[in-house]
Amino acid sequence: MRKTRTASFRSAARSRRRTQAKAHATRKDSRRGRASHSIQATQAVSIRQKRDEQYLAAIKGFELAVQQFTKQNLEKAKPLFERLAASVYPEVADRARLYLRLCQRKLERSAPAPKTAADYYALGVAELNARSLDSATEHLTKADKMQPKREHIRFALAAAYALQGNSEAALEHLKAAIQLRPGNAYQARHDEDFQSLRSHPAFRSLVRADASASAATP
Repeated sequence: MRKTRTASFRSAARSRRRTQAKAHATRKDSRRGRASHSIQATQAVSIRQKRDEQYLAAIKGFELAVQQFTKQNLEKAKPLFERLAASVYPEVADRARLYLRLCQRKLERSAPAPKTAADYYALGVAELNARSLDSATEHLTKADKMQPKREHIRFALAAAYALQGNSEAALEHLKAAIQLRPGNAYQARHDEDFQSLRSHPAFRSLVRADASASAATP
């Protein structure tokens, strides 16, 4: 009888220990869960604060750009609006693009009308760098008509047409530019504007001709 009672007590003790262990594990998991939620909440707050700071910085930058625009400092306002036009905040980007267009219009009106081939060439190169290719080819073509056989104008036209994907016109102008100044072949070989022509046989022939000539020169 005593043995039976002792076994029963031992069994009950083991059961209580298991119950206590489970309760302890549950409390531990609960504490871990609360800690995890606390970390996530802290991170979320940090992200929101960072976004708020970036948004306020964008607003401050926009206000500064508007101040420059109001003072007619268009050369200073334009690059500020260009950066803000790429903002991740739509309300900032949309307003910046509107002011940027106004800046560009005012600058175009204030700039003297081109008269010489050099004027049209300068405008064409500026549009080429801005990747306004239709406008670039228009200005450069006018420069070429006013002063034909100018290697730098033909080379710029070749680059503009290459970027437009007009390989035939690009190769025609590049060939003329190289004939007028053979060193243009070397420049074309290393100019990213001619990337679309890299695999074209005629392009390879033009740039190799300069390399062969250079190698033959003592």
